[in-house]
This record gives sequence, C-alpha cells and structure tokens, in this order.
Amino acid sequence: MLEKNKVIVIAGESALEALAEIEFILISLHKMGSYYSDKPVEQYQRATTEFIDNEKVTQKLAKVRRIISEGFDTALGEDDMDDIERRMEGIDFWKP
Repeated sequence: MLEKNKVIVIAGESALEALAEIEFILISLHKMGSYYSDKPVEQYQRATTEFIDNEKVTQKLAKVRRIISEGFDTALGEDDMDDIERRMEGIDFWKP
C-alpha cells in the first residue's frame, strides 16, 4: 500500500452524504426484513427487488464508492495495479 493511502481524508460534507446513502439503504432493508418476516418469502423478494430498482440502490452505492475512492492515490505499483484494484482483486463476485 502506498504511504499516501494509509490515511485517507474525506471532507465532512462528503462523509455525511455517503453516510446518508448507506443509512437509507441499510435501515430501509432492515425495516423491509422486519415487515416481511412473517409473510411469504416471495413477497419479501419482490419488495426488495423493487426497492433496489426503484430507489436506484446500485447508483447510490456507486456514489458512496466514488466518495470513498476519490481520496486515494491511484499510482500503479510494480504489479500495474493501484491499491484499490489490488484490494478488490480477490473479491468473489456473484455469478449466474
């Protein structure tokens, strides 16, 4: 890891913006889970899918990722990757 990336500073307003997006998603999903806990799983699945689509959850998460990422120095290392790429390389993403 680059020395510059060991401490990342995020402006307070940007951090609050990211936290608000995370809070909206997290609390909404928690409330949905509680509401649908005694209902058929198909209703819960439909509601969560609609929430993700209608509330543009993927775009909100991309915004949070951008806010967090913009403070990083993206200089490439000897492996031709920056610190973010290197850390994300091992993630086992969903596959069909």
